[in-house]
Amino acid sequence: MTPTLGSLSSPIQGSTHVRRTLFAAATAAALLAGCAGMTDTEQRTATGALIGTAGGAAIGSIAGDAGWGAVIGAGVGAAGGYVYDRSQKAKQ
Repeated sequence: MTPTLGSLSSPIQGSTHVRRTLFAAATAAALLAGCAGMTDTEQRTATGALIGTAGGAAIGSIAGDAGWGAVIGAGVGAAGGYVYDRSQKAKQ
């Protein structure tokens, strides 16, 4: 049987996980593109929050609540980014 155009579907149509991953990647890229006018402190804090959100969501999804994991990860990541910025500025 030869597939017709109507029977072809998008490779990501049925996969919620893949769509969420692509959405998260696009969102991260858009957020990082917005860092152009930020100070070093703002960039490092925001980058820490973004990395913390992703890590927290991943760990939270394993533990059963990705939302709370993302929130906690964002806070910890932002604090870590800020502390890193302060240590870099102390070296200057």
